This record gives sequence, structure tokens and C-alpha cells, in this order.
Amino acid sequence: MRAADSGRLVLATLVLLQAALQITPGPRSGATPPKATFDAVFFDPVVSAGIRRGAFPGAALAVGRADTILYLNGYGRLTWTPGSTPVDPDETLYDLASLTKVVVTATAIMMLVDRSKVRLDAPVATYVPEFTGHGTAGITVRQLLSHTSGLRADLPIDVIRGAADAAALLRLVCAETPRFLPGTRVVYSDVNAVLLGEIVRRTSGEPLDAFAAREILGPLGMRDAGFRPPARLVSRIAPTGMWRGRPVAGMVNDPTAAKLGGVAGNAGLFATARDVARFAQFVLRGGVTGDGRRLIRAQTMREFTSRVVYFGTGEGRALGWQAVPTGERVSSAGTRFGGRSFGHTGWTGTSLWIDPERDLFVVLLTNRAFAPRSRKPFSVLKEVRGRLADAAADASDAEP
Repeated sequence: MRAADSGRLVLATLVLLQAALQITPGPRSGATPPKATFDAVFFDPVVSAGIRRGAFPGAALAVGRADTILYLNGYGRLTWTPGSTPVDPDETLYDLASLTKVVVTATAIMMLVDRSKVRLDAPVATYVPEFTGHGTAGITVRQLLSHTSGLRADLPIDVIRGAADAAALLRLVCAETPRFLPGTRVVYSDVNAVLLGEIVRRTSGEPLDAFAAREILGPLGMRDAGFRPPARLVSRIAPTGMWRGRPVAGMVNDPTAAKLGGVAGNAGLFATARDVARFAQFVLRGGVTGDGRRLIRAQTMREFTSRVVYFGTGEGRALGWQAVPTGERVSSAGTRFGGRSFGHTGWTGTSLWIDPERDLFVVLLTNRAFAPRSRKPFSVLKEVRGRLADAAADASDAEP
């Protein structure tokens, strides 16, 4: 055989082998990037950057739809210590802070509305007779939920700490009067949420935590969620503070909820990312549990999760929920979530955003409140939240 023929034979053989093995050339410079999908490539770098930038030592992420979890992962550790327990989205519990307002308080009010025990447009004093200060007569349950009551954001910290006990603090809350004309502006207020929790207690006839466990957390299969977590769970809880050089975990970070015994309408719930994902799916199903039981009427769920207040600037509000626009320079809901989206965030570093048009939710739980190493940990966290929401929206839109 001549050398030229031999060379052609070798070349042909190589071509056939490449085709048989389905060898794909590597990406060229400027090539079209891969489509967004619900996998680590599009989510992990975003969360890991938050850890690397010092905003939080660990995080749990859950992305999903009404009937499935599309992505679930844990990142980093409970503390900055290298030997600390790694985050597990099924096992690590977080202090949800203000996510308590939507997971428990607003949901409980929905149930009581459905049972005709609470009327949204009734004066708050109908259910809490002590709430009779100057200017409070016209404040309604609906205005508490939409944060348009005119009440201030919270009681001063020295007033909270100076209250003798939970009963004394509750009396101070009931003595509050509006700082602004009710119904004229959004003032996000923990006082509103505490009053809502008290309405649940008085109209249901049982403490808020007991009502939540029996009516919400249990039926939704939120296995480890609850107020005042028992000692056996403390090793699984991401700490939110330090005391005498040691991490503090399992005690609610919010001073108002702490003074109220760890159970309040504004804060106090602990849960895993898996737990919060189950709640998000319940909301996307319009009030139906995973096993098909209806706990809330679909009409009531829509009423509470639809934007009812927006004054042209600032944030939009639903009933208990935040709505878009969020009023933030860098929105925790990102830039891609639809106009009917709603969600909530928590001061400790937690968030839940839902886009009903895409049938999509994003849960991010962090302990941002624990010894941040970033100069502006909250700003970094908001960037992470927004980028995750955008990545999830892009992945959803890329699906066939």
C-alpha cells in the first residue's frame, strides 16, 4: 500500500471512530452558553458567592413547583468554624423571623376568615377590645395585614426590654396609636403582626403556636417546624447570635417575640428549607395539601396573595405578603418574576418568593444575622436573593 493511501485510511478510520463514540468538540470562544436548567451550574455559584463574600456562613435553597421540588441543596456550615455542621436542607433548622408572618399568622387568619370567625373589614377592637387608643377605632384587620394601619414599625428596644413580662408588653402593643392616617401609606410594622397573632389566639381559643401546629404545620407535613424548638433539635439549628463567645441557637432572635415567650405573630417560627418548600407548594395549590385536603378556599388564597396596595412609590403589599414592586433598589424578587408575584423576607436572612404565573417558588434560608464577615451583609444577601430568583425564572422559561 502506498503511503498516501495509508494516510487516507488512517484519517477515515479516525473519522469513523469519532462518529461512533459521539465525540463532541469542546466549546469555542464566543459559543452560545448552555440553556438555563434547574441544576447546580446556575444556582450554586450564586449562593457560594454569598458565603465567600461573608454575608452568611451557610444556606439552604429549595426551588420548585406546586407538585415537585426542582432543586434542593445545602451550602456551607452552621457557623464559620471549619468543623461546624454542614447545612442540610432537610435537617438544618433556621429562625424564620418575619416569614412567620406569612407561614403562620396570615395563613391562620385566612382559615379563620373561611370559618367566619374573623372579618377582614371589622375593626381590630372587635377582637382585641383593649385596642382603643386615640385614632384606632377605624383600623381594620385588613389594614393590619396590608401594613396600612398607620401604626409604627415596632416599639423601641428599651421599651420592649423594660416590659416586666409578656402580658405587660402586650398591653403596650394594645395601647399603640397610629402615627399616620390609616389607609394612606405602607409602614411595615411588627406591631400589626403581633395584633394579628392576638386575634388568632382570641378567636380560635388557643395559643398561636398550638393553632399553627394543629391546623397548618401538621397537615402540611412540616415535620420539624414549630415555635420554641425543643433541646433535642438545638444541634441542628443555625445560630443567629453570639453570647459570651458562644453561638446562640434555638432562641428567637427577634426581641418582641422573645419577650412574648417565643411565640408571636411577627416572629418565632423555626423550620427547614424542605418545610418551607411544602408550605410554598400548598400556596401554589391554592390551599390544598399534598394529600388533597383543602384547608383554605382558593378564593381566599387569591385574595390574600394578590396585590391590594401600591401608592405609586415604595413597595406593593398583599394581605400579609409583600408584592412586587418591592420598592428596593436591588429587589429580593429579582427582575424576572412576574407582576403577580408575592413573597416575604426575614431579618435573620430568610426569604420565600412565589411566581404563580410560572408555578414557581424559591426558598432561601440563611443565618445572615450570625457574625457576618461582610461590611454590608444585608446588601450582599439581597443580591443573592435576586440572582437566584432570576436564575429560577430563566430556567423555568427555558423548559420545553
